[in-house]
Amino acid sequence: MVGIRFLWVFVGLLTLAIGAPDSQNLSCNPGDLNALDGFLRGLDSGAIVGWGSFNGSSSSSSSDCCNWVGVSCELGRVVGLDLGKKSLKGSVSDSLSGFDRLRFLNLSFNSLHGSIPSKLFSLSNLEVLDLRFNNLSGGFPANIQLPSIKFFDISGNGFNGSHPILSESPNLTTYNASFNLFYGGINTSMCNTSPRIQSMGLSMNMLSGEFPYGFGNCSSLQHLCVDSNKVSGELPDDLFTLTSLKQLFIQDNNITGILGDRIGNLSNLVQLDLSLNGFSGTLPDVFRNLQRLQFLSFQSNHFSGLLPPSLSMLPSIRFLSLRNNSLNGTVSLNFTNMTVLISLDLGSNQFTGQVPDGISNCVGLKLLNLAWNRLHGEIPGSFKNLQLLSYLSLSNNSLTNISSALAVLQQCKNLSSVVLTMNFHGEEMPLGGVEGFTNLEVLIVANCQLSGPIPPWLRASSKLQLVDLSWNRLEGPVPHWFGKFEELFYLDLSNNSLVGVIPKSLTELKCLISRDKCIRRSSSPGFPFFMKRNQRAKSLQYNQVQSFPPSIDLSDNHLNGTIWPEFGNLKFLMMLDLNGNNLSGTIPVELSEMKSLENLDLSHNNLTGTIPTSLTGLNFLSSFSVAYNDLHGLIPLGGQFSTFPSTSFEGNRGLCGEHSSNCSDQRSPSLKLGNSIRRKKNKSVILGITIGIVSGAVLILAIAYIFVDQFWNAVLGLPKLEI
Repeated sequence: MVGIRFLWVFVGLLTLAIGAPDSQNLSCNPGDLNALDGFLRGLDSGAIVGWGSFNGSSSSSSSDCCNWVGVSCELGRVVGLDLGKKSLKGSVSDSLSGFDRLRFLNLSFNSLHGSIPSKLFSLSNLEVLDLRFNNLSGGFPANIQLPSIKFFDISGNGFNGSHPILSESPNLTTYNASFNLFYGGINTSMCNTSPRIQSMGLSMNMLSGEFPYGFGNCSSLQHLCVDSNKVSGELPDDLFTLTSLKQLFIQDNNITGILGDRIGNLSNLVQLDLSLNGFSGTLPDVFRNLQRLQFLSFQSNHFSGLLPPSLSMLPSIRFLSLRNNSLNGTVSLNFTNMTVLISLDLGSNQFTGQVPDGISNCVGLKLLNLAWNRLHGEIPGSFKNLQLLSYLSLSNNSLTNISSALAVLQQCKNLSSVVLTMNFHGEEMPLGGVEGFTNLEVLIVANCQLSGPIPPWLRASSKLQLVDLSWNRLEGPVPHWFGKFEELFYLDLSNNSLVGVIPKSLTELKCLISRDKCIRRSSSPGFPFFMKRNQRAKSLQYNQVQSFPPSIDLSDNHLNGTIWPEFGNLKFLMMLDLNGNNLSGTIPVELSEMKSLENLDLSHNNLTGTIPTSLTGLNFLSSFSVAYNDLHGLIPLGGQFSTFPSTSFEGNRGLCGEHSSNCSDQRSPSLKLGNSIRRKKNKSVILGITIGIVSGAVLILAIAYIFVDQFWNAVLGLPKLEI
């Protein structure tokens, strides 16, 4: 996250400086050649494209390492290895410690693994160490002594333990240990030993403990990033003495307390992000001191009270987010001074009053979120001047006059996403006065209790990818032209009063048939699109168009007819919800061709026949219901069906199996006849065996009786019995 441009410029210039050819360069030093050989032996391939051989012949051009790709020399000694993005795999050999003149080492953006050999930290001349974005792991020595180091970047690996401390590095300007697994507290001792440090990055680790005192000693610090950790406590006073600070990122931690006027001391700030913490109190009225501020995010804290007047005195502000706090009062900003504003997010607060007309002064505005407030009235007509506006969310307010709103917004020619949910309560969907939105990709006008048919002007919005008109009172048929939208992948018309058959054209949606036909654009980076609440789904928030699962939801309407077998063509559909209609006929076997399907709900209809056993082949199916139909036969076994609860099948008197009643009373007549014949045969066999056993027993007893009788006659001298 500490990818600061001027730092990379510095690295580039340093690379050019030490990599420039020297007319007095000698052939490769034998010791350096051996070190290169050892480094190669640590790689899986044992070779690097553009490197020569190790045949020991210094007269050979191939063995003159100073001419090899990425190798820089001065007076025959290797001083630089620039091997970033070379697809290297393997470990880092300790032979690198043999380069006693090495000043520049870049192994970034490869696939190296294992730990860093401790000998590497004995390179007293090393000025640049760049190991970014490999698969390296392990810990570091307690105190690393690299006296010449200026640039130290180990970000994007899997290092753990305490973050490394460079104890004797007076020339250090850049330190980046972000995107690792470091834990424990933040150590600020480098501010004492490296007074020239300008950039410090510890983002995306597992650092904890209280935010430390000591950063005030880094008097040259311009970039401080400790975001996305578990740091707690309050911000210490010495942090606000860093008047050179341009970038302060401490978002996504557990920091608490009141911000106070101290933030006004950081007059050179360009980017300030304190979001996703536990700050409380009111916003300080000191923003007039932050004239260079371009990016400001305080979202997802506990700030309360009114907007401070000085917040309007930021002539350079481009991104402003105060979303998800408890701010109240009117949106009283003076937008005439905020002419370069691109993104304004004041959503999820308690603002009252009307939508500010002055927002139209921000002619460069591209993203506007005022959702989840208590605004009322109409959308100002001056919004037509926002010709660059791409994303607009005004959902969950109390706005009125949807006809006027759409007439105004259609003049914003660049508008691609419109979210107006929970407004215009009980109004009628306008059929005229709207020509359509030619660039519209996302339209969400849900839960407004709008009446009337689905408007025909929507047909002109041929770029639509996502349409949600659910939870209204819309009437009439589902328009067939929805199936002509080549990029449509999400259609939610649930909980309306729509009638007629399901248009067959919905089975021809190209984006759900082939991914090659589907183009997903990102219309709102970081903005919440939509929060869906209904009786069956949990609360879901989507921050990107790509977050929405490919879906067709026509549930809870009055649709009739049959389910098209051609739905099986929609290979990439993840959710099909047709529950709560008047659909009849059988469940098409072809539905088993929807291999991406995760949710299939056909409950509360008039479906007949059996459940196709082929549905057990839907390996991703996690939710399934055919409850309350008129189905019969055995419930299929196998696949995901063993995970579905009995409620998925209830309300079908003819179903039997694991989730239903005894199958002996529910089987078909032919099955019953076969079972009857088998039972009769079984009874005959059992009777025959029984008779045989009894007859044999009688015969054995008779023979035994005769034998015993003759034995006693002989003993007693009686005459033999003649048979």
